Amino acid sequence: MNHKIAKFGGTSLANFEAMSRCADIVLSSQSTRIVVVSASSGVTNLLVSLSTGSLSATQRNDAIAKISGIQSAIATHLELSSQQLSLIDDLLEKVGDIATSIARLNVGEEQVRTQLTDQLLACGEQLSSTLFTQVLIERGVNAHWLDVRDVMRTSSDFGKATVCIDTVAQLASERMTPLLEKQVIVTQGFIGCDTQGNTTTLGRGGSDYSAALLGEATHCSQIDIWTDVTGIFTTDPRITAQAYALEEISFNEAAEMATFGAKVLHPSTLIPAMRCNIPVFVGSSRAPESGGTIVRNETESKPVYRAIALRREQTLLTVTSMDMLHAPGFLARVFTILAKYNLSVDLVTTSEVSVAITLDNTGSNSGGNSQISQVMLDELEEVCQVTIEKDLALVALIGNAIDTSYGVGTRLFATLHDVNVRMICQGASSHNLCFLVEERQATDVISRLHHAMFEQNARGVA
Repeated sequence: MNHKIAKFGGTSLANFEAMSRCADIVLSSQSTRIVVVSASSGVTNLLVSLSTGSLSATQRNDAIAKISGIQSAIATHLELSSQQLSLIDDLLEKVGDIATSIARLNVGEEQVRTQLTDQLLACGEQLSSTLFTQVLIERGVNAHWLDVRDVMRTSSDFGKATVCIDTVAQLASERMTPLLEKQVIVTQGFIGCDTQGNTTTLGRGGSDYSAALLGEATHCSQIDIWTDVTGIFTTDPRITAQAYALEEISFNEAAEMATFGAKVLHPSTLIPAMRCNIPVFVGSSRAPESGGTIVRNETESKPVYRAIALRREQTLLTVTSMDMLHAPGFLARVFTILAKYNLSVDLVTTSEVSVAITLDNTGSNSGGNSQISQVMLDELEEVCQVTIEKDLALVALIGNAIDTSYGVGTRLFATLHDVNVRMICQGASSHNLCFLVEERQATDVISRLHHAMFEQNARGVA
């Protein structure tokens, strides 16, 4: 069957009015047969606060009451069955029980805490999907609620589970495909289940990834990501009002944008779509008539400058040693140490006697803190001198044939003639040119580059 998947984010499910707009979108396209939902806006943040275990009993009860209030405000508009009401009550009770269990854990029980956190966070998507299923039913849709854990099989790496692609394809074929002709399946993003039946999560932001995986597994024709913005913009519109939505963008360009800080698409979302060449549409559930951005393998236009991405909270680590001079194996020693402490390196530049690398402090595992521990630093300093610079931002100019197009560097450095560029990487990819600037200058840098590369450049066409 030639079907589409629609994924709705938390802001699209914030209240009954928002859910009703999503229902309009589903009703407007008979080919939309699978709906993947996030938790209602605000719920995941409350669940995350409960997962810390640091709240008092009063604070826990207050957070649970807020979650209940968000969902109850939607439920009052619906004629929920006794089974649905019971499920919602059970989920809210489960939230309280798990939050209390987490709060009682002792220091050193991190594995148990992480496993309980996955169970806790999963409740958000279960609540929103139950309510949205009923919204569709009351609009005349033959909607079927499906627990995605029956299909989304993963590893037992709680908090960042790896999906078992082949198993998901098999289970989706058995449990989803037969329903598509007559029913619209409503299911959850972000969560899965390991082979022992334990609830897992794919990492925050993984709902888009879930939709793409289910699209791949059911051989869909398109994946629609509905959010609160009208597509993928040339840069963050909160930085410059001159940013505008792109009509199209290639998989490669979108992957670069997601990797280097653009938050419209989760970085992993495009992988399943690229594997099967499934177009991805990004649009606003608040204004679906405004269109959006289509992401696909080949685009009609291939401008040198397509977009600018920004990622804050970067650390620059520079290691220096005279032993590097004409000596093999030094880089291997450095990167072996980094790998030992599970550090993911983004950009790398080298000279004869030094290596500069960037570390991202914005990921789900860093909590906004530097990934550099003192024990790792001590080990590195046994083989080289180490310099650390913080409060940096990574800027990525994204487009096509950037590595072979004349004048890119000239325009860049002319625009930023008075900015101290700490590091620059070009050539590893034809789709990006990346560099570091001081965090305090990042907003101004993006505004100036956007003006020079897009507003003065016929909207990105070089």
